[in-house]
This record gives sequence, C-alpha cells and structure tokens, in this order.
Amino acid sequence: MSTNPLLPVSPESPPARARDEASRTRAALALAAAAATSIVVGILWDISWHRSVGRDTFWTPAHMAIYLGGALAGVSAAWLVWNATFGQAPARAASVAIGPLRGPLGAWVLAWGAAAMIASAPFDDWWHNAYGLDVRVISPPHVVLAAGMVTIALGAMLLALARQNGVAAAHTRANALFLYASGIVVTLAATFIIEYTFPLQQHGWLFYAVAGLVFPVFLVAIGGAGRARWPAAAAALVYMALFAAIDWILPLFPAQPRLAPVYNPITRMVPFCFPLLLVFPAIAIDLLLRHRREGRDHRLAVFLGAAFFLVLLAVQWPFGSFQMTPASRNWFFLGDRYWSYYFHPAAAWRYGFAEGPAGRPSAAGFMAAAALSVLSARVGLLAGDRLSRVRR
Repeated sequence: MSTNPLLPVSPESPPARARDEASRTRAALALAAAAATSIVVGILWDISWHRSVGRDTFWTPAHMAIYLGGALAGVSAAWLVWNATFGQAPARAASVAIGPLRGPLGAWVLAWGAAAMIASAPFDDWWHNAYGLDVRVISPPHVVLAAGMVTIALGAMLLALARQNGVAAAHTRANALFLYASGIVVTLAATFIIEYTFPLQQHGWLFYAVAGLVFPVFLVAIGGAGRARWPAAAAALVYMALFAAIDWILPLFPAQPRLAPVYNPITRMVPFCFPLLLVFPAIAIDLLLRHRREGRDHRLAVFLGAAFFLVLLAVQWPFGSFQMTPASRNWFFLGDRYWSYYFHPAAAWRYGFAEGPAGRPSAAGFMAAAALSVLSARVGLLAGDRLSRVRR
C-alpha cells in the first residue's frame, strides 16, 4: 500500500475497514430498531383488532406486522453474527462467543427473541381455534410471544448501548438510538398491563401498585445507563408519542364487529385510552439520579420509588378525573372512544370509577404501591449499573 500522503487511501486500509464496520453496525442497529417498532405497532393494532372486529384469521395485517418485526430482528441478528464470526478482527473482539459463532450480546438477545416469537405463532393459532377470542391480553401463547417481543426490544437496547458506551458521551446518534429503543421497551411494558390502567381504575390502589411494580425498574435503569441529559424522561416521551400516535391513527380506519354479542355498535377501529403521564415521574427520576452517591443506593431507591409514586399520583389522579368529564370526549383525549364492541354503553362505570376493593383508594393499598415502587427502583439501579458497562 502506498504511503504517499498525496494519494488516496486504499479501500483496504484500516480506517476504511473501520468505516465499513461502523456502517454495517449502524445498518444492523437501524434494522433492529425497525423490528422493535413493527412489533409495538403490530401488538397495539392486534389488541385493537380484537376489541373492534373480534377474532378473524391468523393472517390479519396486525399479526403480519408483529411477525415482520420478529423476522427483521432475526435478519439483524444473523447479519451481526455473520460479520463478527467471519469479518474483521475488531468485530470479533467486540463480540460474545457461543460455540464457533461470535456476535454482539444484543445480537444473541435478538436471535432468542425472534425464535420465541416464531415458536409462539402456531401455538397462538391453535389456542384461538380451540378456545376462541382471548378474554384477557395475557394468555399462554401470548406469554411466549410477549417474552419474544420484549427480548427483541431489549436486544435493540443492548446494541445501542454497546455503541453508546463505546464512543464519546456527546455521540448524539448512539444516545438517540438507545433512548428510542428504551421507549419501545417502556411501551411494551405499558401494553402488557393495559387492562389495569384504564381511566376508571386510576383512583384505585391497584393501578398505582401495578404501575409502581412495572415502570420504575425500566425508567431508573434507563436513567442510570443513558448518557443524555434526561434519559428516563426521553424514553417516557417516546412511549407517550408512540401510544398517542397509534391512538389517533386507529379510528381513521373502518371496522365492524364479527363476533357476537355486540353491545356497543362501532364503525371504526377502537383506540386505547390516552397514554399515562409517565414523563412527569420520569423527570423526577432523572433529577434524583443526578445526585447519586456511591454506597447509598438503598437510600436513593427509597427516594426514587417514593418520587415515582407521589408524582404519578399527583398527575394521574386529576387526569383520571378529567378523563371522566365531557371535556375529554374528543379525538385527542379519547375520553369516550376506547370502549370495545362487547362493552355495554349503559354500564354504570362507563363514566365513573371502578367499584370494588381494588378500584378504590386505600391507605394500605397506597402504602403497598409505594413499597413496590421502591423495590422496583432498587432493581432498576442494579440493572442500570449492568447496562452502563455493556461494551459488546
């Protein structure tokens, strides 16, 4: 190779190979992000399809979007594993070996998630043929599917983290990819507990207990691992933006129930309720994490959990009340538009809060919700520490 500085650098030079390597990594990461996006759009579309149309066939557009995401994740993982196994030395060095194959940690996680999703497909089809429409979001085949979907989103997060942690903190693209993938994870978490988070439940202790168990672990881990100024808040905004956009788009499409009984005649796809106001407790988490001191994580977990619970209570309680008023009954806030065809329009709780012990405020229940938030935040601190050390 010529050493004359006036001549162009050979394509075989180390800088050129490094650029090619970085380009391939970015492309694979973009493919993983697209896979996670297709999955979250597909799962929300699928739930709306069940609530609007009922069970149709396995080959619904929503199902195809979900499994397209699984296929894209598998392609991204295979690409990364091939490149690390048979590519240049830098790719092999920044990889994890499983037998004779090598690949980034995120690629192996993507591959596992894709395999779980593909395995769930025939199981889900058999389940519906045997038992009909799901009564709840969580069913045995959906548990396998959910595990695969969350794993793919986590794989995209890990790929972005490896890139973020391996470059300067000011690398905007790497930070943005991590925050977007993190928002997908939060969106999936919110989707799988959606039956506990409708507005009619937002004055009950169970809503705050479920939210406190699920969300702090993700928001605190994201806040601890992210290099942006407001990582937890950014992830929460991604969740809110994705959820709201899907909510506003779904009713644009016509739909007609195909499964009796039909108590609530509808002509459009049924959206979900307005997303939870997670950005506010996420801001509190980001602020507290800036004052983190070594050896004081137990105390910090108490403050993080308490802050999440109190801020969520302060914003979601009045917003839940607002969602019961006529002012929310429009396309933006969706106050009266998320009822499925199988809910009776005359139900007493349609514009009121749920009855029963779990649907009511309770001092003991709120204390349990705060304790669960603290526990979840402590696990989030541990997870954030691990995530911040991901390099390959």
